[in-house]
Amino acid sequence: MGQMRCSRVLKEDEDDITRITATLFLAQFMRGECLRPQPGHQQPLEMPLLIYTYSHPSTFILLGIPGLEAAHVWISILFCTVYIITLLGNSTILFIVKTEPSLHQPMIYLLWVLSVVDLGLSTATVPRMLGIFWFNFREISFGGCLTHMFFIRTFTGMESAVLLAMVFDRYVAICDPLRYTMILAKKRIALIGLVIILKPGVLVFPMVFLVDHLPFCRARVLPHAYCEHMGIAKLACGSTNIYYGLIVGFMVTGVDLIFIAVSYIQILRAIFSLPTKDTQLKTFETCGSHLCVIVSSYIPVLFSSFMHRFGHNVPLHFHILMANTNLLVAPVLNPIIYGVRTKQIQVRLLRLLSHKWT
Repeated sequence: MGQMRCSRVLKEDEDDITRITATLFLAQFMRGECLRPQPGHQQPLEMPLLIYTYSHPSTFILLGIPGLEAAHVWISILFCTVYIITLLGNSTILFIVKTEPSLHQPMIYLLWVLSVVDLGLSTATVPRMLGIFWFNFREISFGGCLTHMFFIRTFTGMESAVLLAMVFDRYVAICDPLRYTMILAKKRIALIGLVIILKPGVLVFPMVFLVDHLPFCRARVLPHAYCEHMGIAKLACGSTNIYYGLIVGFMVTGVDLIFIAVSYIQILRAIFSLPTKDTQLKTFETCGSHLCVIVSSYIPVLFSSFMHRFGHNVPLHFHILMANTNLLVAPVLNPIIYGVRTKQIQVRLLRLLSHKWT
């Protein structure tokens, strides 16, 4: 009995410390302060256990969007609506492609893969956000946080790899149309799909492994609604993992973006070499859906990176809100863009709806 009472008291004390730590950490963030010692400031000999811990943390605390707590309910309604539209849109694409033989083409196969990735990315992020906003589920285990981070980074990398594969499809179709079916045979599409799945995971796993072996010496509080790598790495005593995270980010998405840009330069050169304006326009229209998806995927990310680099006076909650939005925009827009711009999908969807209503 005495042992149980002692354990209960210790657990209550630990919960109190957790709540106080989160409050102090958030207050320092809102004042623009940092948990690191300021230059020239003499640290006391005994650091408060409340703020600094040099052990492997058992849990992290996710704060959601600090500074916008009053709006959490409204933000959650928006995020939930976007998530429902994402589920419906991408599930519809998967069903139509699966049941319509005329859509079994290389580009549509890649669209099918993109829908699977978008479902995975949105499901890896939104339920966790809604848990924080609606039920105050802020605590997440250290292993759970690393798993969360791995899936978010991996799905983001997969989406970038699918967009690169799609631009390769457009490049072959426009620059080498006579060999299109030979180059993009089913076996090669399957190989491309395998690379899309494996490449991001292979690059992201070492980053997760390094985070798992970092010593943590700061408050275990993340001012985010999901486990974000840079936020976790900044809580560690060393900064090496931050640079590795930047390298992985460049290898996963930056290299893909460079290849996409180079491919479109070649595609535009081929289009402008066509004899008539009519032919040029019709050929360029075949890239329309893919260009729209690239804009919806990369522009928010580039804008967010620009804000982090130059927007020093921008409030913290705006940065975090933008980071959350970046993960939601592409998965909800991709099925809408391809549904509107792909005639075969439109026809199949209208046939499906008319069959349901009759």
